[in-house]
Amino acid sequence: MKPAPIEVARTAWAGSLPDWVEALALECGRTSQNRVAERLGRSAAMVSQILRNKYPGDLTGFEERFRGVFQARALQCPALGLIPSHECQDWRVKAKVFTAGNPLRTRMFRACAACPRNRSEQ
Repeated sequence: MKPAPIEVARTAWAGSLPDWVEALALECGRTSQNRVAERLGRSAAMVSQILRNKYPGDLTGFEERFRGVFQARALQCPALGLIPSHECQDWRVKAKVFTAGNPLRTRMFRACAACPRNRSEQ
């Protein structure tokens, strides 16, 4: 029998399981790894690597995305007010390229460029 995602995570993280990885594993157990990955806009392989503590990259962005989607973490945006953290993350990616055809994209390009949260990632 295949082990539950929470058991996989507990074994892989060996006593240092972050609270959000535990919540990720529990969510994968409730639905499926593929559904969780789909809601996050990330691959199931990435979710699997994180549960198994094998992901080679920085987990900060994934944690922010997980907390925004599944734990309703919100941030204060200078242009939009209170928004979920994953939406802030999405806007920071979109705002890297100037697009003049959409007034909201133009506004967010300027707001994200001046935002201390965006500057700290550069």
